[in-house]
Amino acid sequence: MTAGPLDLSVLYRGPLASCNYDCPYCPFAKRRDDPAALRADRAALERFVDWVVRNPHGDRVSVLFTPWGEALTRSWYRRALLRLAGLPQVGRVAIQTNLAARLDFLADADADQRRRLAFWATYHPGEVDQETFLRRCGVLRTLGVRFSVGVVGLPAHLGPARALRAALPDDVYLWVNAADGHRYDAAQEQTWTEIDPLFGYSVRPHASAGRSCRTGESVVSVDGDGTVRRCHFVAAPLGNLYDGSYRSALGPRPCPLATCDCHIGYVHLRTVPLYDVFAGGILERIPVTDALPVTGPPGRRSAGLAGDPFDRGEHPAGAVLGGDPPRQPPRPLGVLRLVEHAPHGCGQCAGGQPPAG
Repeated sequence: MTAGPLDLSVLYRGPLASCNYDCPYCPFAKRRDDPAALRADRAALERFVDWVVRNPHGDRVSVLFTPWGEALTRSWYRRALLRLAGLPQVGRVAIQTNLAARLDFLADADADQRRRLAFWATYHPGEVDQETFLRRCGVLRTLGVRFSVGVVGLPAHLGPARALRAALPDDVYLWVNAADGHRYDAAQEQTWTEIDPLFGYSVRPHASAGRSCRTGESVVSVDGDGTVRRCHFVAAPLGNLYDGSYRSALGPRPCPLATCDCHIGYVHLRTVPLYDVFAGGILERIPVTDALPVTGPPGRRSAGLAGDPFDRGEHPAGAVLGGDPPRQPPRPLGVLRLVEHAPHGCGQCAGGQPPAG
């Protein structure tokens, strides 16, 4: 039984399943939630945020929102991000998003909130032009909000991914999600590895049966009803968040699944050496700059060049430079990348269906 306050990471996924994009590799493409479903999602999210605010066990909590669809276009998620980021008991609050929503709401965040906020942004070449996506990344950078950027590793995305890597500053991590059901030969894997040095972690599933994993110990998954599971991919419940019944079930335990092939799962395996690589940025998928192998051609050495789409337009009123992470010395571009390849339909990888339960 767990006693005393915890340092707990929560992957929250409510019932929201709608998305404004129409990606052919995603089962949630152009899906619409009816008004009743949206009200239920809003109520579930507000209940979760209230739990974090009350902090009944005195925990230090970090949150990653992993919606089935796109959440940032919903006002209640934008409000939740700011509210959570303003709490002293929150270490980090991050969200997986396609960055389709306007980011003006971040102009209301103070320095502490911006320090706690982070974005895990996916670029979908068939749904948004690259200049628009880069401008939105520029808003985050201008405000000093941490973010990583990634793409699905489909053949048609290779050109856009290379162009994105060239346009982004070197200290912005560009990860690549191995496409579900797509096989990569050695040459293809090397090509994608030149963009993402950690692409190999995505291409091959990780043996996990009986292996030690932090999920169910210091990392948990929570759904809209408050059911707590060790992760998104193991259906067995540990208890419920709101009655506290999950706490007695927390503790070290081996993984019951044969393999794990999704980043938000395998990153927590103790047999996969990624906690050191992503130290301080596990939830938002941002590595320590010097922790990764260097590969690939040089990227853009600085941002803010005249006429540069990365630093032009869409800046919220009153936005100021501040809290921007210190620049690393110029170095070849590929210093960070991850992947997600599991057939679970998380909205950030290339297809699949939700896990049972």
